[in-house]
Amino acid sequence: MSEQCLFCRIAKGEIPSTKLHEDDEILAFEDINPQAPSHLLVIPRKHIATMNDLAEADDAVLGRMHRVAAKLMQERDHSAWRAVTNCNAEAGQTVFHLHLHALAGRSLRWPPG
Repeated sequence: MSEQCLFCRIAKGEIPSTKLHEDDEILAFEDINPQAPSHLLVIPRKHIATMNDLAEADDAVLGRMHRVAAKLMQERDHSAWRAVTNCNAEAGQTVFHLHLHALAGRSLRWPPG
């Protein structure tokens, strides 16, 4: 974990969040600046800065992030939802700790940007 990383600090419990799922590898919580009625973030506890920094050993945790998002969206009765992962500032990443946005509850247009 990184001492300065916002999401590492949330994962350690140093910064409060509305936790939705928590286990040894994954944490999911409500986004504090929601862009849809349901907007949650799913992160690995391991600090991985961007998608470009994923290693082969991270394949399983990336899959688990998506499964956790799907489970949480199903629990909220959302059968239609969007998963978004931005990679680097030019793509909209503002927190440099890998995270998946799961959004639902409104019409999601395409293209998103």
